[in-house]
Amino acid sequence: MSTTVIILAAGKGTRMRSKLPKVLQPLAGQPLLGHVIHTAKQLHAQNIITIYGHGGDLVKNSFQHEHIQWVEQAEQLGTGHAVQVTLPVLAQDGISLILYGDVPLVRQQTLEQLLAASSETGIGMITLTVDNPTGYGRIVRDNGKIQAIVEHKDASDEQRQIQEINTGIYCVSNAKLHEWLPKLSNNNAQGEYYLTDIVAMAVAEGLEIASIQPEQAFEVEGVNDRIQLAALEREFQAQQALELMRQGVTLTDPKRFDLRGNLKVGHDVRIDINVIIEGDCELGDGVEIGAGCVLKNTKIAAGTKVQPYSIFDGAIVGEDTQIGPFARLRPGAKLANEVHIGNFVEVKNTSIGLGSKANHFTYLGDAEVGAGSNIGAGTITCNYDGANKHKTMIGDAVFIGSNSSLVAPVKVGSGATVGAGSVITRDVAENALAFERAQQVEKANYQRPQKTKK
Repeated sequence: MSTTVIILAAGKGTRMRSKLPKVLQPLAGQPLLGHVIHTAKQLHAQNIITIYGHGGDLVKNSFQHEHIQWVEQAEQLGTGHAVQVTLPVLAQDGISLILYGDVPLVRQQTLEQLLAASSETGIGMITLTVDNPTGYGRIVRDNGKIQAIVEHKDASDEQRQIQEINTGIYCVSNAKLHEWLPKLSNNNAQGEYYLTDIVAMAVAEGLEIASIQPEQAFEVEGVNDRIQLAALEREFQAQQALELMRQGVTLTDPKRFDLRGNLKVGHDVRIDINVIIEGDCELGDGVEIGAGCVLKNTKIAAGTKVQPYSIFDGAIVGEDTQIGPFARLRPGAKLANEVHIGNFVEVKNTSIGLGSKANHFTYLGDAEVGAGSNIGAGTITCNYDGANKHKTMIGDAVFIGSNSSLVAPVKVGSGATVGAGSVITRDVAENALAFERAQQVEKANYQRPQKTKK
């Protein structure tokens, strides 16, 4: 049976107090709607229909590379109306999962269970049993079978004791959606078309409504304001931390760790507090990440130790390297094995060979450094002439003295030495010594100027 996923994403999100549409608010570095679309793709849905409204162009542009069928809900007239507007593009056969762009964390496994439970009856829903159901629609059952959904304001005192609530997530055959949705009425105090009315229609036809409950309550929690967004972020991060620890990662404090992307890990990885992982990252066996580090789209090979407060973005790091503290590896940084990058060293679009070192206060941009070279403190590659970038080539076993400036394009041959404080503007031959300094002038018995007494 073909599966369609219908995502309701037209709401404004007034309580977010933001110019950004609610479904674009970020959770774990990804828009709320992005989480739902990702889950729909995991289900191998034949079609993903997303209903947009407020901030529609911005929402669509944010997912322009996704294979999505967009349907506009020009007026927000209730959840039933939102699904109604999909009917012109909704297939007559198959089954549809009805999800919400502001309920981002429902798991693939949960939806697969709902699909399986609904396959025979043609309609199913996710319910949740809670300690305090105040404000939620109650699931009324007779001999275990769902008979109705009663909103809190309409519920009797007896019905208000029911702790099983409606989450709003449904699985319905397309044929029944085409039959039931045109029959919805807005004859109510709000003047809206409610999707819950299809439950009454199913019961009237004698259909048994399948139901499942999620493993975790946060799977069906929605986001209406920043407080709920923050709470859901922590729930999500806690689950990711648990999964990493099950894989053998040591997290010094799971509550002070954020994964905003995907992380592949080897054995015996250790991550200290307040580390943030973004994008797609990989940490090899025995890698240690110090406190306060930020890693984005970075791959670090086995045995590497990263000292606190280092920042990586688009870097590739070899085995047994030593990095930090306060190091910065920018896009295009490629470090071979056993490289040392020390405090306040910045590397951008530069490859550094086996065992080379830059231990202090150095900028290496648009450069190639060979094996076994030592870059002294305060060295910079002057790679930008105000209009274009140029490359610096540093060979093997080169020693660059402290406080040197290498003005690109320039090449320092293997085995060469550059004296401290030099400004190198021409190529340096292999095994040569190059230095460039102004002449030192010394005046004996020099008397400093004194302040004039008033």
